[in-house]
Amino acid sequence: MNRLIKIICVLVACLGVLSSCARTEKERSKILKIYNWADYIDEDILDEFPVWYKEQTGEDIRIIYQVFDINEIMLTKIERGHEDFDLICPSEYIIERMLKKGLLLPIDRNFGKTPDYLDNISPYIQEQLNKLSQPGMKTTDYVVPYMWGTAGLLYNKKFVSKDEVMTWDCLWNPRYKNKILMKDSYRDAYGTAIIYAHAKELADGTVTVEQLMNDNSPEAIAIAEDYLKRMKPNIAGWEADFGKEMMTKNKAWLNLTWSGDAVWAMEEADAVGVELGYEVPLEGSNIWYDGWAIPKYARNVKAASYFLDYLCRADIALRNMDANGYVSAVATPEILEAKIDTTVEEFSNLSYFFGPGNDSIQINPVQYPDHKVVERCAMIRDFGDETELVLEMWSRVKGDNLNTGIVLLIFAVFGLLLVWVLYRRIREYKQKKRYHRRRRRW
Repeated sequence: MNRLIKIICVLVACLGVLSSCARTEKERSKILKIYNWADYIDEDILDEFPVWYKEQTGEDIRIIYQVFDINEIMLTKIERGHEDFDLICPSEYIIERMLKKGLLLPIDRNFGKTPDYLDNISPYIQEQLNKLSQPGMKTTDYVVPYMWGTAGLLYNKKFVSKDEVMTWDCLWNPRYKNKILMKDSYRDAYGTAIIYAHAKELADGTVTVEQLMNDNSPEAIAIAEDYLKRMKPNIAGWEADFGKEMMTKNKAWLNLTWSGDAVWAMEEADAVGVELGYEVPLEGSNIWYDGWAIPKYARNVKAASYFLDYLCRADIALRNMDANGYVSAVATPEILEAKIDTTVEEFSNLSYFFGPGNDSIQINPVQYPDHKVVERCAMIRDFGDETELVLEMWSRVKGDNLNTGIVLLIFAVFGLLLVWVLYRRIREYKQKKRYHRRRRRW
């Protein structure tokens, strides 16, 4: 009888556990967990999506939204599997790394009665991201492109001319010492240095920007380190986000930054009477892409896929662009119509992005670079096994960031402290000696 009672108790306990798990899974199916960059979406959209999702599926959904500021932090959380995020927004090189490691799930495009808006993505952007594809894994089956842009030079037109920023040489010009800010990004720094170091070969056509920026050999890393250390005396600071404000306040004249940040800074500066410009130097630069993906440990693939579809609606894409200053990968006639600006004097060839016939468009050239600008840029791929070597180089460059005067001052201070300590000890020793002598006399 006792044995029977024990068996019944165990069965009841198991049923309780299973019931609890079922309740947990049911509750989790009504939650969408999103992990995104800070200030990278119109947050009203997060409030509106549950209403739209209910209309499309008849199901309730609640969003849990968190932000990160470094790709690698997000990647570490996904790799360890300690977080069950349903959506993440990595940059292209992290996308490549995650595909290699099998950390992403395919997007479910079975939207039922809901239109498939994912086809609104520009074929050009899809083509670029598909360069990251792995055997049996096409990138755009796992990733929905989100925003993209270039790395270039934001400059104060009062102190720096357009001709000067059309070459990376200005970053090494001592005339701008302590007036230059540089994005705290080892990849952009590496790409800039290696391009500038091979400016002659690029002009001769014996090497391409893509080849240079993706050369992570010990020789290339050494060259980049040498050029970055030569540049360093001119740098007023390595910035993650404060560069925009410094430029609008005339405290810096040059800023190696991203096009979206440049758009924000130029608008803010214009409001206070400061005229800023942005150019991608003729030698070439980095062109980058961010995309949404569903990580391996996601627990609500359906809601995640619907959210991606929602983001690709033209009206939603426009709102996100207005919110963060960057350019959506969505390329519909509605987007083009909304972005045309007849006050812009220059005409841009955007046929590569919006399709044939769009080769003479009045539009913000910082957001939508002309075809010629795009042609001289390339995507920096994942550094792979060489990532640590590049990071060590970057650490040496930034860590040795004290100029000679400061170093001498530090040595002088330590020298004076050492002399003072020695003086005190000698004085104490002499006092003790005199004391012992007096004691012997007594």
